[in-house]
Amino acid sequence: MKKILSIALVAVMVLGLFAGCNTANNNTGNGSGEVTIKVAAIETAYGSEMWKKVCDAFTAETGIKVELTTDKKLEEVIGPQIQAGKYPDVVHLATGRPAALTEQLIKANGLHELTNVLNMKVPGEDKKVSDKIAGGFTDTSLTNPYADGKTYMAPMFYSPCGLFYNAKLFEAKGWKVPATWDEMWELGEKAKAEGIALFTYPTAGYYDAFMYALMYSVGGTEFFEKATHYAEGVWDTPEAQKMFEILDKLAKYTHEKTPAQANNQDFTKNQLMVMKDEALFMPNGTWIVGEMAEAQKTLTNEFAWGMTALPAVSADGSGYSYTWFEQAWIPAGSAHKAEAEQFVAFLYSDKAVEIFAAAGAMQPVLGIADKLEGDNKLFYSIYDNGAKAAMGNFAAFNAIPDVEVSKVFFEPIDKLVAGSLTIEQYIANIKTASDLMRANLKA
Repeated sequence: MKKILSIALVAVMVLGLFAGCNTANNNTGNGSGEVTIKVAAIETAYGSEMWKKVCDAFTAETGIKVELTTDKKLEEVIGPQIQAGKYPDVVHLATGRPAALTEQLIKANGLHELTNVLNMKVPGEDKKVSDKIAGGFTDTSLTNPYADGKTYMAPMFYSPCGLFYNAKLFEAKGWKVPATWDEMWELGEKAKAEGIALFTYPTAGYYDAFMYALMYSVGGTEFFEKATHYAEGVWDTPEAQKMFEILDKLAKYTHEKTPAQANNQDFTKNQLMVMKDEALFMPNGTWIVGEMAEAQKTLTNEFAWGMTALPAVSADGSGYSYTWFEQAWIPAGSAHKAEAEQFVAFLYSDKAVEIFAAAGAMQPVLGIADKLEGDNKLFYSIYDNGAKAAMGNFAAFNAIPDVEVSKVFFEPIDKLVAGSLTIEQYIANIKTASDLMRANLKA
């Protein structure tokens, strides 16, 4: 479960060893004029072997040696080193982690600008980096944190989110996957007649990616930016009213048992609703396949994963799929920025993409789905099939007692579905909290 993976880091500082792609032992060269750069990458479920292979491939292509650090608690390894002025040259560590090391560097203007990297040719190839990266991934606050048109973080492994369903059920019933919300409500009535709920969700926290995509669907980038920055009056706009209308109606079509099971212990029961044909759709990410692989073996019904973007608001509108993605960056304190830029550019090479993909880590590069098979081909082709990518999140604000993004926007969905909270109360609470958030926005 995505939400469970982000656990709090322990306070004990752990000293990590640099396990390299080669035996280099310094950051200034080996005495013969050769440069060695230090690369630090968070070790996730993809493992560390892929990073070793990419480092080896980079060295073979450029002659630049790499000293690699990977650790599941990377912040605890490189944090003290950075504080001591000993910077890695390249770091793969996304925003949104509990220790917030990347955010600290952003706030301190501690990142090296990567705009020039986008115009560089990928080492060993004729294409520029910008020609390889899928559209929109370098036009978001997750890569351009200062809203100045400049890129400071490179988009890395991504996971598209959307509505997951049983494709076999749709095939058997002859049902069409809804392209608009009007079609969604029509399908909801058909499903209700057969004792099937239209919707469920693992936990209310999964409404984050859902709501972000919905914001884009009802009002595009302009509304999304205003909403996620708590603009005054934004929740009284026609776009917001449409969003709340959809949320309220969807709550009425949600399986009645969902809220009681929407917790860290029972969330898989809600996911099983879709797999057992008790509900049609649920918001989720590509990790769902591995997460429910064992449960799938026990099913007695015909089942195959299907995934679609959120429906469009109108026939001439667009459906949106939110994507989570990680980031890589170069510290401003890097001793070898030119070589570090070459390494970042190499991350988008065909060689690197293939190595990462073999480990299940997908780069946001054009045509990535052509290299995949099975469920992954379906999931990662979602943007090739007409859906638009939604990216970004709510703006950070200084701490306010009892006011958090999840508690204000997502968690109340449980009460909305259960009927203990009205849509009017939900909206009123959002307006009150947004006023406080706007007044406390971080500079």
